[in-house]
Amino acid sequence: MKYNNISVEELKKEYLNLKKEYEKFKLLNLNLNMARGKPSPEQLDISSNMLKQIDVDVLKKTKEGIDARNYANLDGIIESKEFFSNILKVPTNMILVGGNSSLNLMCSYINMAMQFGILGNTPWNKLKKVKFLCPCPGYDRHFAICELFNIEMINIKIDKKGPDIQNIKNLVESDSLIKGIWCVPKYSNPSGITYKDEIVTAFAKLKPKAKDFRIFWDNAYILHCFTEKDDNILNIFDECEKYDSKDIVLEFTSTSKITFPGGGISAIAASEKNIKNIKNIFSKQLINYNLINQMQHACYFTSYEKLKNHMSEHAKIIKPKFDLVLKMLEKNLKDLNIGSWTNPNGGYFILFKSLKGCANKIFKLCEKAGVVLTNPGDVFPYGKDPTDSNIRIAPTFPSIEELKKALEVFCICVKIATIEKILKIN
Repeated sequence: MKYNNISVEELKKEYLNLKKEYEKFKLLNLNLNMARGKPSPEQLDISSNMLKQIDVDVLKKTKEGIDARNYANLDGIIESKEFFSNILKVPTNMILVGGNSSLNLMCSYINMAMQFGILGNTPWNKLKKVKFLCPCPGYDRHFAICELFNIEMINIKIDKKGPDIQNIKNLVESDSLIKGIWCVPKYSNPSGITYKDEIVTAFAKLKPKAKDFRIFWDNAYILHCFTEKDDNILNIFDECEKYDSKDIVLEFTSTSKITFPGGGISAIAASEKNIKNIKNIFSKQLINYNLINQMQHACYFTSYEKLKNHMSEHAKIIKPKFDLVLKMLEKNLKDLNIGSWTNPNGGYFILFKSLKGCANKIFKLCEKAGVVLTNPGDVFPYGKDPTDSNIRIAPTFPSIEELKKALEVFCICVKIATIEKILKIN
């Protein structure tokens, strides 16, 4: 049965039945949250032993002879650089290790560019305007940083291959006020897609008009496969090496969804020239990040193999939840032809696309029934989804039982909102 193929009378009857089911859910006073990509408590437990295994004597003397309990090394101890070097496949001299948040590093870098400029270029706050390209649907916190600094955002379409690289090339190579682009290249937030090889290569081949243009390569989900087939992605710096363009890339990652979001470590990978520039500015605001925490991570993950095994434990918890989402969407919505959704191999999100004009209505119906979702517009700059159809589903935090209940509500709300759209019910 497809809603657009049945009579108005049948549709009205279906609508009344759905409303009765919906009212029953409202009476349950549910409080279920699928709004953000948070690890579940069970995932946090995977890393608990890391908190018990640090040896004080090890802290007193790192490989470089540094006492990790004291002031030292703004860019991080060598052990933590080696940890991220194994993940990002770049040499340690291209890495600066930060605190628990890669988002903080991104925001700090933009603040640096605003106040002091990049490598001798004009500070961005001295320009009449600064623009960023924003592949979307995308990560709401990227867009929030732009709003904070009054940076004009330009929507860039994204599909299964990645962002519209031809449009990006045309814009970047013709407008000196375009200073950056946000990218989540692997298991992208919120769609879960991974950039194809030709897209990564094309990024490396860009010849920006602005000398201080930077690609913010937010590789937050680089290790976060939960299926048997991990998506492959080219190393952006290897591609940049071929085209002498490594200064235009800043790669970010963290252990937020590997160990503890509130107590992990993060990193910037960049050319030596960029790292030197970052250290020069950052050194005025801090002496070093948490070296004890860096040492804890390095001592716990003694090999890349151990890290991969650790991530497989996350996958065992996450995969059943994604499977449940896909199963319930398939069961309840597929035959109705009223929505589509992504089926990623990793990451933290599934992107649901409703019929045009239905996403906000679905969001509000869910909210009234006790199911919290990310505000639909948030996956676009300025909170405005031009089609009002994109909804990010974050399955990781709820328990299986909670997730099943939330999805039952969600599917009913999708049906109700769609029928109201078709029948023009306000």
